[in-house]
Amino acid sequence: MAMDLVTLIEDFSNFSGRSTVVSISIFAAVLCFCILVGHLLEEHRWVNESITAILIGFIVGAIILFASKGKNSHILRFDEELFFIYLLPPIIFNAGFQVKKKQFFHNFLTIMSFGVLGVFISFIIISVGCSWLFPKVGFEGLNLQDYLALGTIFSATDTVCTLQVLCQEETPRLYSLVFGEGVVNDATSVVLFNAIKQIDISSLESRTALKVFGDFLYLFATSTILGVGTGLLTAYALKTLYFGRHSTDREIALMSLMAYLSYMLAELLELSGILTVFFCGIVMSHYAWHNVSENSRITTRHIFAALSFMAETFIFLYVGMDALDIDKWKTSETRVRTVFGIYGVTIFLILVGRAAFVFPLSVMSNYFSSPSERQLITFKHQVVIWWAGLMRGAVSIALAYNQFTLSGVTQDPDHATVITSTIVVVLFSTLVFGFLTRPLVVMLLPHRHRPDTSDPHGSDNRSPSKDDMLFPFLSLGDPSSSGLLQAKQSLSMLFERPVHTIHVHWRKFDDTYMRPIFGGPGRRLCDEELED
Repeated sequence: MAMDLVTLIEDFSNFSGRSTVVSISIFAAVLCFCILVGHLLEEHRWVNESITAILIGFIVGAIILFASKGKNSHILRFDEELFFIYLLPPIIFNAGFQVKKKQFFHNFLTIMSFGVLGVFISFIIISVGCSWLFPKVGFEGLNLQDYLALGTIFSATDTVCTLQVLCQEETPRLYSLVFGEGVVNDATSVVLFNAIKQIDISSLESRTALKVFGDFLYLFATSTILGVGTGLLTAYALKTLYFGRHSTDREIALMSLMAYLSYMLAELLELSGILTVFFCGIVMSHYAWHNVSENSRITTRHIFAALSFMAETFIFLYVGMDALDIDKWKTSETRVRTVFGIYGVTIFLILVGRAAFVFPLSVMSNYFSSPSERQLITFKHQVVIWWAGLMRGAVSIALAYNQFTLSGVTQDPDHATVITSTIVVVLFSTLVFGFLTRPLVVMLLPHRHRPDTSDPHGSDNRSPSKDDMLFPFLSLGDPSSSGLLQAKQSLSMLFERPVHTIHVHWRKFDDTYMRPIFGGPGRRLCDEELED
């Protein structure tokens, strides 16, 4: 029956050249099937959506491979441009749009140390380790630039899979650390990968490392500014023009298009689209989301979440099918013993590279945290963070295709070996590490439900606490106090409770200057009352 199905598909594909339509139709049907299976397995929390999609993709690929007599296992051919331009933006934007900003910015310095310094540490360990250990297992076909590229490829953690493993409501701080690191990690890995591709290996200088780091700082700053600016522009337009009085469709369309425009502008300017669309999502959720009608608020949250979910499922389905790409396995001429040696070395270096920065940087974060605000990253937390970030995903595959193939195809046996090894490592890390992460979290951190009263879009509706009234930068409550005494008290409070003090100061600035211009919680109601 499978043979008849494939014959029917091939005949229909050749008719009027509609092969692309047939491929997309089949893939859409498989996506629907994956959603149904995921729904039926919803009660089994240890089976997350990514594992389900990979297994279904593997099964579908095996069926196609068998039905085509070993000629093909694909419905669609993987294209890194498809991934970076169409699939990644909705995932990253929704992550920024749904993130609980208080937790994210409270752990911002720790997240940045993990996402930036951690990538560089992991990159060095993996690059040096591969160049040293690969020849020892009989694989010697790569040059220095290839080894440096491998360091960035396997330093990119899988943001998609990690976010599905942890629950934001159950472990908010862990989720914030892993999520934030994942976004910054992906951006850093992509930037570092592009910088390595531009390096002239034949004329390396001592300044090269400084130049790469300087380029990253420039890219991070400019990408963030672009994302924040696009988000503020959208919020201002929605607040000033108030599209909702005529059509909620225009509100939703404007938010969606501006978010995608921010990503494309970043790519056009050779910046980091990941960082840009992420911070655009944060700003839109803080300002623009509160300027639209109630129907648009509900709709946008579900639309962005649905697009992100479909993109994630699409990626993992393809990863599962790509594991059976017969062309790459035929092109690779590496011995079985050497291939398994490559798998083992790569996974070992991923484990070591991640441990080399998670535990030391966690200790450093605990040491430099303020005593009055200290929320330590315990050893159990460190183990969970280390383990949850061991998974590799579509970013690693996309970078590997970019480095070792031409439009998804390679005739070089050594490059084909790297591609197949990357796919195997991604499958192994996602299935094994992803499968065990949930039991590990349950074992190390027993569930203690705490009601979450915060708004996921950042509107903190609680009444000001006593600390909020007592810890502004400059005390306004005692006019008899001298300016010098006020400054002294402000500096003392800043050193004693830096995060809290900065947060209070930001809330005052936001309420006084930003929300009257760009909108925010409560602003829409006030504007409607004034119009009435």
